[in-house]
Amino acid sequence: MDSHTPKIGQIVKVLRGRDPGEYAVVIGIVDHRFVWLADGDNRKFDQPKKKNLSHLQLQDKISSEVESSIRETGRVTNGKLRFAIAKFVDLLPVEAHNEKGE
Repeated sequence: MDSHTPKIGQIVKVLRGRDPGEYAVVIGIVDHRFVWLADGDNRKFDQPKKKNLSHLQLQDKISSEVESSIRETGRVTNGKLRFAIAKFVDLLPVEAHNEKGE
């Protein structure tokens, strides 16, 4: 997998902006520089955040539930987004939980 090409359903860590250290899910790809993000909590599916890829750290995890839901219906529930992020964060090593952005 190319680590610089985001995929629908991919978990990302926000490095810069209002939510550094937070995780979100790619729900749309604008072009080679921007993606649409949502986390199902502060950033709902219907109000996604457009983010520059250089402000994100792509994670190795792609949520198959989110990816297939968007592919099949064109949308995903906020609960599914929250679940995908919570599942990913639970699998992180403990040190990463305390590592908030500056």
